[in-house]
Amino acid sequence: MIRCCLVFLCCLWALPLAAQTNETNLSLPPVYRMGDLGNEYQGWNNCGPATLTNALAHFGYADDQNRAANWLKPNYEDKNVSPWQMAEFVNTQIPELPVFAIVRSGGTLDLLKTLLAKGFPVVIEKGYEPSGYDWMGHYLLIAGYDDALAEFTTMDSFRGPDTRYAYADIMTYWQHFNYTYIALYTVNRHEELMDLLGANADEWQNTINALELARAEAIADNEDAHAWFNMGSSFLGLQMFDAAAQAYDRAIALGLPWRMFWYQFGALEAYYHTGRYDDMMRIVRQNQSDGGGQYVEETYYYLGLAREGRGELDKALQNYIKVLTFNPNFTPAREAKARLAG
Repeated sequence: MIRCCLVFLCCLWALPLAAQTNETNLSLPPVYRMGDLGNEYQGWNNCGPATLTNALAHFGYADDQNRAANWLKPNYEDKNVSPWQMAEFVNTQIPELPVFAIVRSGGTLDLLKTLLAKGFPVVIEKGYEPSGYDWMGHYLLIAGYDDALAEFTTMDSFRGPDTRYAYADIMTYWQHFNYTYIALYTVNRHEELMDLLGANADEWQNTINALELARAEAIADNEDAHAWFNMGSSFLGLQMFDAAAQAYDRAIALGLPWRMFWYQFGALEAYYHTGRYDDMMRIVRQNQSDGGGQYVEETYYYLGLAREGRGELDKALQNYIKVLTFNPNFTPAREAKARLAG
């Protein structure tokens, strides 16, 4: 099995590469702290809206987390808000503020420090295991860094302002979400941000770069389930659905946190595109029975896709309607409902 996987890693996925962004060559201060960030603690299941609100405060945004929550997760019990939804809120729901958001993956410590030092608020999505809790997903607003201490200062909506995390701790848990980050910027600084991102400014090339990072991690440790999962996510972004499904299979076989499919749905997407509807149903049923995944709208969205793939169109339509009852702003379900109804 190991030899087979290494052949899969080294030979099957020959992709053209571009140079990574050169943010490591920039001269950065050894200590930096961003000002004018919010310090609002999160409400129930509300780390996404609260963290985004605290980041937007840097630009003069004065609303509390409820405005974002009312759009991002109208149902109080909703367990997950995805990065693309966070960006969509910023880009479409606050027209009075000329602020925008981009989502990228495959981030690095140097990139986080660079964005901060250049005045761009940045939110990361990471694994989280606070004392007394099982693993979960969490958004974290990076507020500053100190190279001498090898620590980031953060606004952690769960633990509070000025919560410090070692660089190594951030990297360990950030990997669980493919080193995904959301950068905020004013419209007049778009080109400056793209220059800082370098090769990662282009979404397609960023996906290739993230794939190469995950592949290197899997070569270093063939038992690293998160590296395999991240490869699946990057293959999915490149529309290489068979390779994505195989990488996800390997990650699942190695073992993932039991809440993983509350937050990341690439395996379901890859299985849909490869006609593996039974595997989609297995994950969906797991979510429905694990005590929380039933409060994740994606659970029912992908149940609808599986049923649509099976030709059960009436049941699929009912699933899409259920999603929109739970969250009327969930764009993929709205599009799927229109496709079937129309």
